[in-house]
Amino acid sequence: MNAQLSALLSSAPRHPRRVVCLTEETTEVLYRIGAGDLVVGVSGFTVRPPEARKKPRVSSFLDANFERILELKPDLVLGFSDLQADIGRELCKRGVPVYLFNQRSLAEILQAVRLTGALVGRAEPAEALALELEKNLERHSDAAQSLPKRPRIFFEEWHEPLISGIRWCSELVEVVGGVDVCQESRASQGAKGRIFEPEEVARRDPEGVIASWCGRKAKREKIASRPGWAGVRAVLDDQLYEVRSSYILQPGPAALSDGVEQLARIVAAVAKGEKLPMARPGDLRTALT
Repeated sequence: MNAQLSALLSSAPRHPRRVVCLTEETTEVLYRIGAGDLVVGVSGFTVRPPEARKKPRVSSFLDANFERILELKPDLVLGFSDLQADIGRELCKRGVPVYLFNQRSLAEILQAVRLTGALVGRAEPAEALALELEKNLERHSDAAQSLPKRPRIFFEEWHEPLISGIRWCSELVEVVGGVDVCQESRASQGAKGRIFEPEEVARRDPEGVIASWCGRKAKREKIASRPGWAGVRAVLDDQLYEVRSSYILQPGPAALSDGVEQLARIVAAVAKGEKLPMARPGDLRTALT
């Protein structure tokens, strides 16, 4: 290779070496595949891994500090969903390479893990992580076969308006042996297609309720006092649970490891007529030990 061509081809690294992650799941993937050193900026909502919180925080979910991002000189910015499309567009206009994921299903989450690794030249460890997560889902699916029943479960992502779980949450409920009473809404790309009147959910009479209100602690009294809910089986049996959003509402490794583990414990308890503990009287029950 002559010197002129060599100089042209060496003007950029073969793979990105400075990555900004606008949501937590890509940060977690990069750290879990041994590429945490590439991360130069993170979302302000990042909680895992803990060491990633030491990196500069450059965005919320819907807003970003564009000047701060440019100061970090990223050669790749990773984002998630159509809700970050405006951020991605602005960064592209400023000359920054952007990849926006839009995964909703379990299969798409595993694909996103593989893609994240491939983008930074770490395809093999990303494949290993995807297989590890897939094996964990298989383990829970196999264990669910021994449950005495498949209980009716309502997973709620928000309370006012009442929004049922996004697709991967609905699918995880199914994996661990539950029946999502609002399963038909999982096909909706956005939250608007997953809004239900409380009376309609009550009519479907879930035996267990799992609340994960994004960024907010779920409240037992708000669930139990809904119109028509006094006779709901989950309320009568006090099978009302919370899984914190940081465990389950990020479409990445957390949901397919810690998140599904908590769901499995909850669904098994409902199926067996048992109750998991609550941290203090009046709280929602939880699968955390």
